[in-house]
Amino acid sequence: MMKEGVLMEGCQFCQVKMPLSDEGMIKIVFLGDVSLTEIINKSESIGFELFHVDHSLHFTYASWEQLQQFIKMIELELSKLQLNETHGYFIEEGYEAINLKTKIPFTQLALRIKNPTYVKVIQEQLFYSFMQPILACDSEEVYGYEFLLRPSSRLYPFSPADLFNFSQDSGLQSMLDSQSRINAIRTGAQMLSKGTKHFINFLPSSIYDPTHCLKSTFQAVKEYNVDPEDLVFEVVETERIEDMKHLKSIFTQYQKAGVKVALDDIGSGFATIDVLQELAPDYAKIDRELIRNCYADDNKMSLIANLREVTKEMGTILLAEGIETEEEYIAIKPYVDLVQGYYFGKPLNTPAVLS
Repeated sequence: MMKEGVLMEGCQFCQVKMPLSDEGMIKIVFLGDVSLTEIINKSESIGFELFHVDHSLHFTYASWEQLQQFIKMIELELSKLQLNETHGYFIEEGYEAINLKTKIPFTQLALRIKNPTYVKVIQEQLFYSFMQPILACDSEEVYGYEFLLRPSSRLYPFSPADLFNFSQDSGLQSMLDSQSRINAIRTGAQMLSKGTKHFINFLPSSIYDPTHCLKSTFQAVKEYNVDPEDLVFEVVETERIEDMKHLKSIFTQYQKAGVKVALDDIGSGFATIDVLQELAPDYAKIDRELIRNCYADDNKMSLIANLREVTKEMGTILLAEGIETEEEYIAIKPYVDLVQGYYFGKPLNTPAVLS
């Protein structure tokens, strides 16, 4: 198990947890022009115990349902602008621990309170890292694995896409992203032999300051004795690339530590050839929509051939993901270095055994 110090090197966004007990106290602070009279009268009419000081309300709840009801009432009473100017704190053990670490914008706070199961999954790390094999085209042997999040408890199932979307909307993306990276590093150290590449996703928006935010990741690499040369960190496929300078700084920080970087979904959406050339990643992954039935689409094959020429000139390793049929594999094989998809193996909690 990782030492506590490894996790505590992360920033406040990765470490602060929300209490999930049925009883407690919450403080809501209204920074805008808000009249609290109607909220107070409505609260007292349904038996809620609260008091106010200046522009804040303290609410003592006896059940999570009461807390959800209180939050919903505030949402109904305030305008969108007023909600955006409101934030909240949980007050524990009879005192206020009010600082930057406990301050939560109201919209994010409300989303967390409405979805305590997702919060529990993230805060208690109720997930595994499954591995999907990536094969080298020349040898058709396993080159590496992509690490993908899966539920570890039947009591707390989730869709990985839904969990990550929730984490972004609720302000928990830094915590989940950091935990996912560390979980993947630990799993790879336990399961894979030296020289096998570990492809690990990351959200650029979760890394506020690359020098500081990636400390826990690099400490995990050292703690679990993983060779940095075996690591490939890739921009998560759903993340819009809005700040190219910031993403470049993240890539630089990874590469300074001796690890490789990858750009996902090349050929569609936000990962255009121009972006590919500007970022110059070590690996580029072709968007799976380009791969689907590519053998029957001349336009797709033409674009794939163009990607091959561009990446070859850059020295970037080209990977095709989402391959599901033999026809797709035969068509794509001459143009790429690596392949991945259900045709070769589904994500599993153990390394793949190829026939």
